[in-house]
Amino acid sequence: MNGRVSVHPTSQIDPGARLGDGTTVKAFSVIGAGVGVGEGCEIGPHAVLEGPATLGARCRVFPFACIGMPPQDLKYRGERTTLEIGDDNVFREGVTIHRGTVGGGGTTRLGSGNLLMAQAHVAHDCQVGSGVIFANAATLAGHVTVEDGATIGAFSGVHQFCRVGQHAYIGGYSVITQDALPYALTVGNRARSYGINVIGLERKKFPQDTIQALKHAYRVLFRSKLTLQAGIERLEKEFPGHPEVGRLVGFIRSSQRGVIR
Repeated sequence: MNGRVSVHPTSQIDPGARLGDGTTVKAFSVIGAGVGVGEGCEIGPHAVLEGPATLGARCRVFPFACIGMPPQDLKYRGERTTLEIGDDNVFREGVTIHRGTVGGGGTTRLGSGNLLMAQAHVAHDCQVGSGVIFANAATLAGHVTVEDGATIGAFSGVHQFCRVGQHAYIGGYSVITQDALPYALTVGNRARSYGINVIGLERKKFPQDTIQALKHAYRVLFRSKLTLQAGIERLEKEFPGHPEVGRLVGFIRSSQRGVIR
């Protein structure tokens, strides 16, 4: 710590914590040993950060968020595991994020520019990309992968070891027990896929030709009389080198749990 850090006198900062220039720590917050906080962060009142964990620059942690807690895994026996968080993330009230487990690789990761609304939860060993939105009380079980630009709706739960694809949209109150397709709208308990999320992609300024290609690809894969394998092979011939269609096809090919249709 140095003179360019503002720490409220009621907060508790372990001598082994590192705070970057311009960081503010407000009343009654607790920052433990092994926590590294980047430049220009704001740690709100009553927040708890436990290490080993690192936060990048300009992150905002709101009241009662608990970041870097041990994993909720019965196999965990106090081994050294970590949490790695990028820049410009916002963690609203009551958000919880847990460190990894040895069996899951040892590290939970979040990229940059994510918004986690109140009461959202990221469990051990999750790998979250950048530009992801978690609505209120959205929950990831352990070992979940969420790719860049995805949205997890309010009160939705993602089963362990599932994946949520790039720019996927998970509707509120959904239960995800298989991989949720990139670019698609997935909703329900149990969840079903309702096609390409056209409105969401338009809001993100995707070109119309890309959206049309994805809509065509979805029809070939899930609404034609072709088998899934035959549909994949057809799209690989029709759209060689197309980044978004290729990502959709690759996501399906690499699925271990199957995809939500």
